[in-house]
Amino acid sequence: MTQTDASPTEASGRAAGATEILVVTSGKGGVGKTTSSASIAVGLARRGHKTAVIDFDVGLRNLDLIMGCERRVVYDFVNVIHGECTLKQALIKDKRFENLHVLAASQTRDKDALTKEGVEKVLKDLADEGFRYIVCDSPAGIEKGAFLAMYFADRAVVVVNPEVSSVRDSDRILGLLASKTRHAEQGGRVKEHLLLTRYSPQRVADGDMLSIADVQEILGLEVLGVIPESPGVLQSSNSGVPVILDEASQAGQAYEDAVARLLGESRPMRFTQVEKKGLFSKLFGG
Repeated sequence: MTQTDASPTEASGRAAGATEILVVTSGKGGVGKTTSSASIAVGLARRGHKTAVIDFDVGLRNLDLIMGCERRVVYDFVNVIHGECTLKQALIKDKRFENLHVLAASQTRDKDALTKEGVEKVLKDLADEGFRYIVCDSPAGIEKGAFLAMYFADRAVVVVNPEVSSVRDSDRILGLLASKTRHAEQGGRVKEHLLLTRYSPQRVADGDMLSIADVQEILGLEVLGVIPESPGVLQSSNSGVPVILDEASQAGQAYEDAVARLLGESRPMRFTQVEKKGLFSKLFGG
């Protein structure tokens, strides 16, 4: 965040270049949080920012799979919190970007293994190591892992599918961000962004999906990005390559646009209109 993006409350006490904690959250599962966390972290690192991405979903570890480093996990987030290893031992350096590191979740521990004090220490230690951005990949809902993922956040990317149950559940998350975070306790606020995923302009036109304007009106947030429905997202996830690295994919391009906006750049919102068929397609039914 540039200083021009921040409110006076947000900017006070945070120098330019200071560590910024970003939570990627939602009320509903299966909306693309981990896919979004991975792509946002890669996008920030690719632009030269030292970035760490942490999986807060204890017991259901997935971030390492999408990042393609599952075979390299020796120690995890819980090990660090409980003093069973050092932070440096648990951080996995991405093979594509040396300024990007992954901190995996534990598959074998209970969610209660995370503590507020332990999470705070890890975040502070990452800041002391010079990380510019820390991306917290939150579990869905409002249980302990999700609360701890958002508690220390400076910014929140609220991931929403354009359907009623996802939007309703995300409205509850916005309430928690406004009342149950460190910034809220100190009289400030977490800067919130809306990321729409699995968006289909054709289904919106057919009346089967909420429009961007519908979601904005309900949640009252500006849209950071609109990620189109794309088979490339699943293919990338299965191959351990965050979709933002697939430059031929509309979803990958949309994530790149979202990261640019996150950093204060102005980008047009692409892939939000039904593609008009050309004359050739009309004549031959393509």
